Amino acid sequence: MTDTVPPTPSASRAADILSRPVTLNGLTVPNRIAMAPMTRMFSPGGVPGDDVRSYYARRAAAGVGLIVTEGTYVGHDSAGDSDRVPRFHGAEQLAGWARVAEDVHAAGGTIVPQLWHIGMVRKPGAAPVAEAPVVGPSGIRVDGTEDAGRAMTRADLDDVIGAFAQAAEDAERIGFDGVEVHGAHGYLLDQFLWERTNRRGDAYGGDPVARTKFAAEIVAAIRERVSPEFPVIFRYSQWKQEAYDARLAESPEDLEAILAPLTAAGVDVFHASTRRYWLPEFDGSDLNLAGWTKKLTGKPTITVGSVGLDGDFIGAFLGQDSALKGIDDLLDSLERDEFDMVAVGRALLQDPQWAAKVLGGRFDELKPYDAAALKTLS
Repeated sequence: MTDTVPPTPSASRAADILSRPVTLNGLTVPNRIAMAPMTRMFSPGGVPGDDVRSYYARRAAAGVGLIVTEGTYVGHDSAGDSDRVPRFHGAEQLAGWARVAEDVHAAGGTIVPQLWHIGMVRKPGAAPVAEAPVVGPSGIRVDGTEDAGRAMTRADLDDVIGAFAQAAEDAERIGFDGVEVHGAHGYLLDQFLWERTNRRGDAYGGDPVARTKFAAEIVAAIRERVSPEFPVIFRYSQWKQEAYDARLAESPEDLEAILAPLTAAGVDVFHASTRRYWLPEFDGSDLNLAGWTKKLTGKPTITVGSVGLDGDFIGAFLGQDSALKGIDDLLDSLERDEFDMVAVGRALLQDPQWAAKVLGGRFDELKPYDAAALKTLS
């Protein structure tokens, strides 16, 4: 008789806690693991092909409950600056995405597209529409540059709101399970939320509630165009790509002022993006950003930020060593109902089998992140 080694407490807890289904509005996700959105630039002409289909389906087949796709440009000429980033508009592009959703469902997962407009991050003259202007709330980049674009007009605002709403309607029509609105990391919606990039003197600038108005109107427009049970996720962050110490809110009260209009507009789930999920967000509490978001809004939340890893976020992308990090603290927070799901980024990018290994207690088989993974759709 061969002796068997009983699973470690961490392994059995991971299988138990992470395997629990969760309901997001009308969607039941089979477990608590999400794939975080990560820009890959493997879609020439903005069309996701067979390699993109396989990339997402492999992770769903290995146990990822919810796939959040890489950012996809909405149908506005100024939305992006690369012809290799997928778009969520156009017949060929949407047909490609329909096949992605079909394959993820066949593998047992659920999937939402991340809808994206980069705003002032756009480079002048860049693809896919070279003549499109660079626009944002006040024509100011995250780094403070003031002469690289122009402030959005009322017509611009209406066009972008319509583009997000149309993308969400199309997502439901072609078989996706919900949508995620990208309001994080210094892109267009976040540029409106942040006082340093939003210096407008109209109804869309000023105090935190006014700065939230544009994002809330996008959510409300989406809500009008999709079924009541169709989940709308909103991703936001304090930090920006070029300002890692940036903060939208210095206190829970400040944060509530931002989140309340979004909740009222129809957000079903908040995806709170941090660089390290284990760090408390405000003094006097151990709650991270997702924890505070759930406490303040009562809505389900997704946490994210170096899950399964140690090391600096940008350092890993530059190819520096990044050691594996345990998840006992993450499981503790899930058991306390501080948040509802965990999104995995780099660890899942490196290892398509990450979810299966964690759910199966095979921690010794996990692979440390290597920046070379960015060069393939493994």
